[in-house]
Amino acid sequence: MKTLLKNGTLIDYKTNTFDKKDILIEDNKIKRIGNDIVEQADKIIDCTNFNIIPGMIDMHCHLREPGFEHKETIETGSKSAVCGGFTTICPMPNTKPTPDSAIVLQQIIEEAKRVNLCNIFPYASVSKGEKGEELVNFEELKEAGAIAFSDDGMPVVSSKMMREAIIEADKLGTFVASHCEEKSVAAGAINAGKIAEKLEVSGVLPEAEEIMAAREIVISETNHVKAHICHISTKTTKNMVRDAKKRGVKISCETCPHYFTFTVEEVLKSGVNAKMNPPLREEKDRQAIIEGLKEGTIDAIITDHAPHAQEEKEKGLEVAPNGIIGFETALPAEIMNLIDTGDLTYLDLVRLTSYNPARLLNIDRGTIEEGKVADITIFDPNETYIYTKEMIVSKSKNSPFIGKELKGRVQYTIVGGEIVYQKETNC
Repeated sequence: MKTLLKNGTLIDYKTNTFDKKDILIEDNKIKRIGNDIVEQADKIIDCTNFNIIPGMIDMHCHLREPGFEHKETIETGSKSAVCGGFTTICPMPNTKPTPDSAIVLQQIIEEAKRVNLCNIFPYASVSKGEKGEELVNFEELKEAGAIAFSDDGMPVVSSKMMREAIIEADKLGTFVASHCEEKSVAAGAINAGKIAEKLEVSGVLPEAEEIMAAREIVISETNHVKAHICHISTKTTKNMVRDAKKRGVKISCETCPHYFTFTVEEVLKSGVNAKMNPPLREEKDRQAIIEGLKEGTIDAIITDHAPHAQEEKEKGLEVAPNGIIGFETALPAEIMNLIDTGDLTYLDLVRLTSYNPARLLNIDRGTIEEGKVADITIFDPNETYIYTKEMIVSKSKNSPFIGKELKGRVQYTIVGGEIVYQKETNC
């Protein structure tokens, strides 16, 4: 099977490429990159006015299966992911049962293979049942296919346990991704401040994230081991990570499109569809997150795709579950709030969405080079449209982007040389 991409703008961070190129794909690999390639192919795609980037990697999302299939399944989540241009996704382990054993983990991997739309590399939990009481067998789960470890959705309260987990994962050449939440100051619906007071709801203090982030930095620095902080959202967390990296600490972190797109003010417009954990913060925090992406403090942009059924989200701010869907709106949010503002270049964006996530996960992806696996995202950077609930591919519809004009739209998603998504036929 041969596919020829013609006249697209190839953007690749590793090779520092930003140029019009043709790309010949044969079977699952990139066979040739060049100018004016003339070759018989099974499919020729005219990519004029389109950007071609390494397949986007989401190293933090939620697919809900097993146990919560009324919100999302591996199949519906995969369809949503490829619609958004993601070729690799890494689901978190807050499912039921939790992937704290090889048996459960392998069931998830087998279902992902059956669906066969994108690469799915699941996390295993840090503690059994995500209860924070007993550590899992790290070596067994790594051998069974765990990409990394996390109790995402729940903080590991015990510092002794987290220290042991981070050291053990580091020994195996992987890492623990920490959900930083100090529960004693975390109770609340939205970010603490004027909006919470206006709506008469409880507020989450920013220290809830920052205290735990400081702990992980200390563990990483003191023991000279790799650790990763999930979905950072505050200026103080960003500054702590920046300063630690300057000291040579092996700490990494990620953020989400909603933290550089919205502030807590969005709750006044979108209500429960703007409720997540960590919550949307203040403008100073939003600007700090953008600064962290620019300066290299923040290593990756992830979606934290968190689907919930409509009836669950309709329960009101105080009791509705945290989280929003994110696969299908990540790229437009990045284009509008990072590229169009002049804060980042497209090369920067590829670094944050493809190249760095591949390095952090230690997978051979994140670049478009001859001989590499053909995981590719093709998008129109200028297409504008109103994002409607009817357009959403995910099983759940909890998004603050509904009704807003978006810019930038995926045209094709190619995984292992196969076209798994095409706008004209899938939407």
